[in-house]
Amino acid sequence: MDHFPTNWGRPRNDHHDAYNTYPLHQRPNNVKDAFAEGVQHTQQPIVTGTSVLAIQYKDGIMMAADNLASYGSLARFKSIQRLHPVGTSTVIGASGDMSDFQYIQSLLDELIIEEFTAADHHDLGPAEIHEYLSRVMYARRSKINPLWNSILVGGKKDGKRFLAYVDLLGTTYSASTIATGYGAYIALPLLRNAVEGRENELTEEQGRQILENAMRVLFYRDARSLDKYQIATVNDNGVTISDPLKLDTTWAFAEGIRGYGAQTQ
Repeated sequence: MDHFPTNWGRPRNDHHDAYNTYPLHQRPNNVKDAFAEGVQHTQQPIVTGTSVLAIQYKDGIMMAADNLASYGSLARFKSIQRLHPVGTSTVIGASGDMSDFQYIQSLLDELIIEEFTAADHHDLGPAEIHEYLSRVMYARRSKINPLWNSILVGGKKDGKRFLAYVDLLGTTYSASTIATGYGAYIALPLLRNAVEGRENELTEEQGRQILENAMRVLFYRDARSLDKYQIATVNDNGVTISDPLKLDTTWAFAEGIRGYGAQTQ
């Protein structure tokens, strides 16, 4: 609160001084507003994205995320791309705060430009990008000002597939199937059942079908999801991110659910 009446923007009345402000003390010019000019940290994510799913298949990795960014519980932005290519062999997908994700995208773009201008014939692969992000996330967490995201990093370089996770605490792990957000509870068991033990057998078409089925389940069950999504594929040919796809869904089963609509029995 501003306790200096001269800054209140209202005319003085010397005959009626209801706030007992006479004589008026001028605010010192060298005093800074402790809140407005102080260091401010994000207290909670505002515009957020939900689950990101990723799997390994025989030729590389695949990642899927819908195009929704929610403002609280409002489905506000429905054309947000949450999959981002990094270099020629890596893709990242992010859940959580979208403004923090945009900041991470700018960091990675600067990193790729710096690496390119070095002209030393070395490119950053998915393992290096994941290591960089893990250091960034842990550093911000240590400053009590985390980047509110869970990020999947996937790619293929030198014939080796890579798929790993990093979150706002700097926690990391790698697996052949990973999901963030609500998908870690609902979709991950489906991905594990379909993929684990078959990573070297699954074709790209089978991988797409597995991700599509998991995204459909999430759309049915996750109130912060959308039926418009994208799939990123990384293989020996590089990174490919599809145009927005539409889920084929049906809600006819709802009529048989007790309590749905006008049904009471």
